[in-house]
Amino acid sequence: MLHEQNLLGILLLSNRISSKYYNFVQKKLKAMENKRLKLPIGIQTFEKLREGNFVYVDKTKYLVDLIDRGEIYFLARPRRFGKSLTISTFDALFSGKKELFKGLYAEEFLNRPDFKPSPVIRLDMSSIATNQKPEIFEMSLKQLTIEVADKLGVEVPNHLPSGDILRNLIVNATKKHNQKAVVLIDEYDKPYTDFVNDPYMAEKMRDVLRSYYIQIKANDEYIRFAFLTGISKFAKFGVFSTFNNLNDISLQEKYGNICGYTENEIINCFPDYLKEIADEMQITAEELIVKMRNYYNGFSFDLGLKSRLYNPFSTLLFFDNKDFLNYWFDTGKPKFIADYLKNRYLTVEQFHNFPVSKDFAKSPGNLDSTPPEGFLYQSGYLTLRPGEVSDLSFDYPNIEVLNSMSRLLAQNILPENTYNYSQNDLLAALMYKDIEKLINVLNSLLASIPYDDFSAAARQSISDNNYKIKPQEWLYRSTILAFLRGCGVVVTAEMHTNSGRADLVVSHKGKTWVIELKVAYENENPEAKAEKAIQQIKDKNYAKPYPNAICVGLAIDDSQRQITSYR
Repeated sequence: MLHEQNLLGILLLSNRISSKYYNFVQKKLKAMENKRLKLPIGIQTFEKLREGNFVYVDKTKYLVDLIDRGEIYFLARPRRFGKSLTISTFDALFSGKKELFKGLYAEEFLNRPDFKPSPVIRLDMSSIATNQKPEIFEMSLKQLTIEVADKLGVEVPNHLPSGDILRNLIVNATKKHNQKAVVLIDEYDKPYTDFVNDPYMAEKMRDVLRSYYIQIKANDEYIRFAFLTGISKFAKFGVFSTFNNLNDISLQEKYGNICGYTENEIINCFPDYLKEIADEMQITAEELIVKMRNYYNGFSFDLGLKSRLYNPFSTLLFFDNKDFLNYWFDTGKPKFIADYLKNRYLTVEQFHNFPVSKDFAKSPGNLDSTPPEGFLYQSGYLTLRPGEVSDLSFDYPNIEVLNSMSRLLAQNILPENTYNYSQNDLLAALMYKDIEKLINVLNSLLASIPYDDFSAAARQSISDNNYKIKPQEWLYRSTILAFLRGCGVVVTAEMHTNSGRADLVVSHKGKTWVIELKVAYENENPEAKAEKAIQQIKDKNYAKPYPNAICVGLAIDDSQRQITSYR
């Protein structure tokens, strides 16, 4: 832009253009300079992103490093984290589309004297329908492979199984273009993980994929580079059981930021959007970043815990809608997760600070054997955190995921079609300081708990985390806490100790509730327990940080599983 302005000035001084035309062009150039780049919401094609005036967060240094260091890689990341864009960028890079990389880190790679474009075999497994028999899936896989062959102008035998067609495609593409082929496979595990609740069909899909993917190893002499992505590692061990030359970079510290946005990348690449939203909310950009950090940041994908990432999809939709909502979670399969939680009687709180070893984090097992924490971790609902009693721990990445999971649990517990009514009653009770209504809502929730089922989860969580608390008390508190969070209420909690914080501090519409829970067991007086709860709030000054807080001591009668007394 500066070059064009200097040129205009020279032409003006030499009387080759009029001052009127000069001013007109200057305004146009200024408008172009100030034109804000568009948000790349849903854009998964690198070429479209670069040519369409969208913001691009440059990740190409990681891609060049991978190419320079090795040949065959695997990357697991949750959905909506930029895996498809990474595959598309590799495609453009190996295809030699230099104009797309102008000003990016990878521009130097394409200008190397020894660079030559390669034939790219790009396969998107999410495009294949998996709601039919394995035989139909095999036919669809064959068709996808044939379409890629046609695009490269390569002849392959159509009558062979899909794996044999892929072998012919790799070999013939190399021979036709006189360059080794590049193989890029996106969502390699989708045909398998679509049947997570159907082990028989999952195994059938795995058999088809195993014979297909093995061709990558069998024909590595014809392959310059291969990169595979997936949502999880579930199928990795079954499908690639003999694929011992695959370099899994999913948890390598060096590539922890290959997908997703770091906070610095958001600050540097989206300054106009940050300023606009901050001005609208009447806060500073720094204060906005703090709010965003709590709501959308927190994903970590390296064993050294050096990376903390924002989900790109949620971040972009937040910039577009200017509202803190649960964008990422709602685009997935919430019913599938809800059923998973319900069928296994899982609670939300049991996975807070869940202790795990580095070995488990690195190899959590496949679909048939991984425990619930392994499933939630690989699916993106839990992430890595420092461990207190172990190498590492699992926890929810941020408020978006925690509140969404809490909502699913509350919907599972409450009778069908009553969640929305209960949510509305809760919010009204908090808004109008209606303690009776609040207790009625919470008692409806407690009455709905399948107690015998969920108490097993409570005992297991207490055992895993060495909590000093009775299972009944843990279950009551965690269920109420999940319900409040699921209703979109801001809640801080001290779930497992009484060393300085109330059980629940609830904030809604400018009003703060400080709540202490006590459980009256056999032969204990609920009224005395409620009195003890409110006295604890006073004695320990729980409400001191919250002027005008509503302080409530609640007593749950364990024999009735109801709140029977309050102060």
